Amino acid sequence: MITTSEPTIAVPTQVARPVPTDREAFFGLDEIIVSKTNTKGIITYANRVFMKISGYAEEELLGKPHNCIRHPDMPRCVFKLLWDTISAGSEIFAYVKNLCKNGDYYWVHAHVTPTYDSLGKIIGYHSNRRVPGRKAVSYMEDLYRELRSIESRHSNWREGMAAAGEALNQKLKQAGVEYDEFIFSLED
Repeated sequence: MITTSEPTIAVPTQVARPVPTDREAFFGLDEIIVSKTNTKGIITYANRVFMKISGYAEEELLGKPHNCIRHPDMPRCVFKLLWDTISAGSEIFAYVKNLCKNGDYYWVHAHVTPTYDSLGKIIGYHSNRRVPGRKAVSYMEDLYRELRSIESRHSNWREGMAAAGEALNQKLKQAGVEYDEFIFSLED
């Protein structure tokens, strides 16, 4: 008896990164970008606003790492803070500069929360992103430039990320605020 099997086709999990432009894209004040991921950060849901602003079709996003829209101007230490926070079961708010499919960028005020199963185990993450205030964006551009500069001074990216994370912690300590308080203090 001869049996045949379907050929296995490898589906790439990475999205080719576009060359960043200096053009900013905007979405409406009444629009909310929504996405969901599994615990590894693989996109399991993307709403129409997300697809519209990012320029990706649903089939280009589903099954891909959420970091496919990470803009190179974003400091690694911010994403480490984000992942450490949500992996521990807490929510986080953050300002994020994202990369569109065509290389343009857009800013968001993100709220990321863990998703739990009926036994209380984290099974994924849910993110709502709104239009940030321009005052916050201006401040974060300067802060992120400073953090990226600290990261780039180290030949080992992990050491750079740790050094930038420590610099961020020192800024918060000097200001006498926690990260979430700092984020909300920037809103217009």
